[in-house]
Amino acid sequence: MGFLATLAFLGFGWVTFDGAITKREDPNHALTVAPGVDEWVLRRNRSGHYFSPGLINGQPVRFLLDTGATHTSVPAHLAQSLGLRPGAPSTASTANGTVTVRATRIDALDIGPFRFAGAPAHLNPGMRDDDVLLGMSVLKHLEFTQRGDVLVLRKPAG
Repeated sequence: MGFLATLAFLGFGWVTFDGAITKREDPNHALTVAPGVDEWVLRRNRSGHYFSPGLINGQPVRFLLDTGATHTSVPAHLAQSLGLRPGAPSTASTANGTVTVRATRIDALDIGPFRFAGAPAHLNPGMRDDDVLLGMSVLKHLEFTQRGDVLVLRKPAG
């Protein structure tokens, strides 16, 4: 009986601790789009980054918003599952050095209440995790306001 109680206590602790870590590292992981909403409010994680759930061609992804990136950059290993076709090669300068990437177009990219069709991007073989860098090729179509640890995205007026 003591063994089962210990297991239950450890299981509860693990679930609670894991939830706290997820909330600190990705406070926006459970965001959903409410009908009629015309802005997307993100909280900064403890490392100072803004992550957002989203979709590429209907498939769930996690975006890392990167205003320093010219293009949206998708890990190359996700291309097939996201329905992305590799195009012409080019080179890109990244934080980890220069890499050969392949151009692609995203038929449908959704972040919050916003949808972008035909978004230019590239497939990056140097990205090992599953996060998609959402660069200025998409973000330039939105207004963003940062106050404290909150970033608000909106469609520009007019």
